[in-house]
Amino acid sequence: MAPAASRLRAEAALGALPRRALARYLLLLRRYPVLTKAASSGILSALGNLLAQMIEKKQRKKNSQNLDVCGPLRYAVYGFFVTGPLSHYFYLFMEHWIPPEVPLATVKRLLLDRLLFAPAFLMLFFLFMNLLEGKGADTFAARVKSGFWPALRMNWRVWTPVQFININYVPLQFRVLFANLAALFWYAYLASLRK
Repeated sequence: MAPAASRLRAEAALGALPRRALARYLLLLRRYPVLTKAASSGILSALGNLLAQMIEKKQRKKNSQNLDVCGPLRYAVYGFFVTGPLSHYFYLFMEHWIPPEVPLATVKRLLLDRLLFAPAFLMLFFLFMNLLEGKGADTFAARVKSGFWPALRMNWRVWTPVQFININYVPLQFRVLFANLAALFWYAYLASLRK
């Protein structure tokens, strides 16, 4: 009987782990909202880059190819210092500037996000990744010239429904997390396109 009781206690403790983790996350979110969102953005961004690399490696069937450790580190830095804090303040700004009771608030919020925030955020991504990679202004200009418009068009196609749900139906305190979780799959999707 003792081993069975011990096993049941262990299984119950494992089942309580997600509840404890959620309770801890909610407490941190309440006490340190920007820092918590920055940390979750950094972790999920790094994980997304790692996942994308693993998918790309599997598609190329190169077992000898090592994973780029610097990629997840760059994404972690970008997520922590840019994505998390910037998204936190943008969603707060949007909530106060276009409250839900404003006529056509859902459309106005989506247009603000898609036409102003998305292009600016994408440009910041190009700039910071260029800086984190130690590249110069010529490389940045070439990347923007060749990649900005295609990336923005794809962003509008894929992220518009995600952001519509996020900015209109997800509670304010969870919007950064929701977008980061969607980005995790976005990175995997982008990797699957590069066969």
